[in-house]
Amino acid sequence: MRFAFLLVSFFLSATFLLAEDTRLSQFQTGDDNRGFEGVGQLDIAGTGFCTGALITPQVVLTAAHCLFDKDSGTRIDHRTIRFLAGLRNGRAQSYRQVTRAVVAEGYDYSNATPTTRIRMDIALLELERPIRDTRVKPFLTDRLPMRGDNVGVVSYAHDRASAASIQEVCAVLGKQAGALVLSCEVDFGSSGAPIFQFQNGVAKIVSVVSAKAKMDGQGVSLGANLQQNLEGLASRLNAGEGQWKGQSGARSKTILSGQRSETGAKFIKP
Repeated sequence: MRFAFLLVSFFLSATFLLAEDTRLSQFQTGDDNRGFEGVGQLDIAGTGFCTGALITPQVVLTAAHCLFDKDSGTRIDHRTIRFLAGLRNGRAQSYRQVTRAVVAEGYDYSNATPTTRIRMDIALLELERPIRDTRVKPFLTDRLPMRGDNVGVVSYAHDRASAASIQEVCAVLGKQAGALVLSCEVDFGSSGAPIFQFQNGVAKIVSVVSAKAKMDGQGVSLGANLQQNLEGLASRLNAGEGQWKGQSGARSKTILSGQRSETGAKFIKP
């Protein structure tokens, strides 16, 4: 099975003190994943998967490299991708096909500089229609966290594909050329997983998982720069970009849902 994921050699000269991370815990019951039903698996034509999260009822945030074939480097037809919101033990809260997709301006899958590629590794996917299930709530977004902050990740992976898992506490170790370096535990299939910061009991997305790497011989994860890329992506999706070549038909008029994120991206009301 093909998994869209980046694995890079990545070294920092500085030494960081690792926080007391919590362990991964898989959502076994509906109570376990309550509040996180907006995180889902992105089935890529039945050949692999990534993780994504709703930021409006009709728009999913994920990693840009999930839209590229890892062998040829060519862009895949995003219409072959299906979002399975809250997938657990073979059943999802909602199922939606992807109809349009935009990747961050300047993102280059073939870029040989890992930090540049990772920093820009953001994509927005428009679903065929909004998810109106009241249990599946979109997440707010926020600015990048600072070094020393705690974050959490909800993700799927190749060895835990049947249900999402949560790591409630891991640490922001620093930034490298705009990419976040985190102590969070990720694996193949976790690409695009939301990185959350929890404020007053509210989970806000501050980045998405782009890659796993090594730092001083220890495994770390790398997150894209959401703050730098989200506003431009929202504007392009609002403007009607993202159709597959040869795709016909008018774009949806209900693409984004009328909230302003803390990153400054303005989402148009239906």
